[in-house]
Formats: sequence, C-alpha cells, structure tokens
Amino acid sequence: MGSGAWSTDVYAAAASYRKRSGRGAFHYSDSVRSGSPRDSWKAHPGLDPHGVGTRESRDSDEHPTSLAIGVLFDVTGSMGQVPRTLQTKLPDLLGLLIRKGYVDDPQILFGAVGDATCDRVPLQIGQFESDNRMDDHLGNIFIEGGGGGQKTESYELALYFMARHTSTDCYEKRGKRGYLFLIGDEMPYRRVKRKEVAAVIGDKLAEDIPVEHIVAEAQRRYEVYYILPQGASHAGDSEVLAAWRALLGQNVIELDDLDAVCETIALTIGLAEDAIDLDEGLGHLNETGGDAPVDAVGKALAAYARDRGAVVVSDSLPGPDDGPKGITRL
Repeated sequence: MGSGAWSTDVYAAAASYRKRSGRGAFHYSDSVRSGSPRDSWKAHPGLDPHGVGTRESRDSDEHPTSLAIGVLFDVTGSMGQVPRTLQTKLPDLLGLLIRKGYVDDPQILFGAVGDATCDRVPLQIGQFESDNRMDDHLGNIFIEGGGGGQKTESYELALYFMARHTSTDCYEKRGKRGYLFLIGDEMPYRRVKRKEVAAVIGDKLAEDIPVEHIVAEAQRRYEVYYILPQGASHAGDSEVLAAWRALLGQNVIELDDLDAVCETIALTIGLAEDAIDLDEGLGHLNETGGDAPVDAVGKALAAYARDRGAVVVSDSLPGPDDGPKGITRL
C-alpha cells in the first residue's frame, strides 16, 4: 500500500466539510458509543486486526524509497485525547517529514491499543499510507476509553502484530528498519498470551511469548520507541519508565506537552535518519511560528540526541530469520 500523495488542501477541505455537517473527526467512535450497547462495540472494518494477513508498505514509481512508520497509541482512560491531538497536528507531522526532507517517501500506519483482558476493542491497526487515507484511518479509530486499571495495557499484542503481520520494502529490499512509536502511560503485559492472539488476531500459537522476545522480534523491522506524555494518568511514573527502558533503552521519551507529539515523532525520525541535528530540528519548529512546542520537544529529545549512536547501513540485506543487519547503532 502507500500510493498517492498527501495534500494539506484535501485535509483542510475534509475538516471544513465535517464542521459544516456537524460531524466530529472521530465520527465512527462517536456514533458507535452513542448508538450501540457496549457488548456490540467493534473495531471499524478497516482497522480490525482479526484475520489480517499483512499490512504492507511498498515501493512504487511514485514512492521509490518507501519508509514504514507505525504510530500506535493507547486509547484507554486519560490517553483518549492522543488520537484527537494526532488528528489535528497531522499536517505538521507530514510537513516536517516531507517538506524539510527528513525522509523522502514516508508511509504512515496508525493504530490503537487497549486491554485484551477487559476491553471490547483491544487492538486496532490501519494501513500504511502516503496520502490522505492516513487521516481516514486515524478518524476511524474507536476511542473506547476502557482499560483494566492495573498499570498495564496490551502493548505486547500491538508489538506482536507489527512483528509478524507487516511487510515493508524498506526492510525487505534495502535492509533498512522502519519506525514504530508506541504512545502510552502504562506497561505491557509480561507475555503475549496465545489465547488473546487467537481471539484478537486469529493466529494459533503453541505457547505464550515473553514480552522481551516479541520486542526483539519487532526490532528486527523497526526502530521501536515509547513516548510517555504529560497529562496521562501515569506520566512520570518510575515503574512504567523503568519497565520500558529495560525493553527499549534510550528509545523511551518523556514528553511534557501532549500537543507536541507529532513534532516529537518527526524530529526523532529526522535525528535517527541523520537528516538533522536537534538544533536544526528546533529551528524548523521555530520557523512555523505560532504555538509550535519548541521547548517541550527540545526537552523531550535532548538526552536522545546526545546519547544516540551513529547509523550504519550495511551492504547485506537481512534474511527472514536474521536480526537487523540494515541498521546498526554504534
């Protein structure tokens, strides 16, 4: 997938139409929650992961060097504001990635994470897109607002899907990992549970998978990041941060301002691609003027920019069972 090109004019026209017609940006979620009993709630058909073979990010004449970018966010409890923020700031994300030359051909997949132990819709996964269909997928997210209240959500299910049900040309043709951002405020469960995988995704596993193993599997294809924004229920929680740092090391980002999430994602990619240094990226934010969250992004990425290693792209492509030969951090 991933044909077509993003248009800010199309995005603005769609927003204007919704305003005139009285529809919210998340009409599917609004209509299901207001018009259906809880026991009938389902993911939008375009986002239901059950029975999905693969979500694909492919090269084309239009986009010859596609780069897969997954953005998956918790929609439980206080995190329900995240998709709304992403939707309003989507042009800023695409503007930085494309107009500032951080990457040539980004293809973005949006998805949502809940709690498979208690939620009706614990996982939603869109498609990799280059054009305004990414806004459509984002707008079809069901914002359940549930969760189990135990400081854990089913991030490990999302990691399982991205590890085993995505196919990306950037990795398979060029040995280059894509990017996967998890936005939340809780910890993953310790294991990918085979019963939950069967119920939510449809795969039959012989046994549960330790979370460390599925993280390592996802990291073969993606640079995996976890963003913990201020304003969430467990913002700054030392236990949550320690759990994710044990899994992802330096790729755990604390963010003071939820409104800065799109800019933080864009600058993280720009830094990892060696397209910018942090000062250049913050300068790009300053150029946009207005309420660009320069200070929040600078604070969030200062340690990452300082500590990250160089990126080396090897000449050898990875095999299906190999580790990430394409990108190595020194």
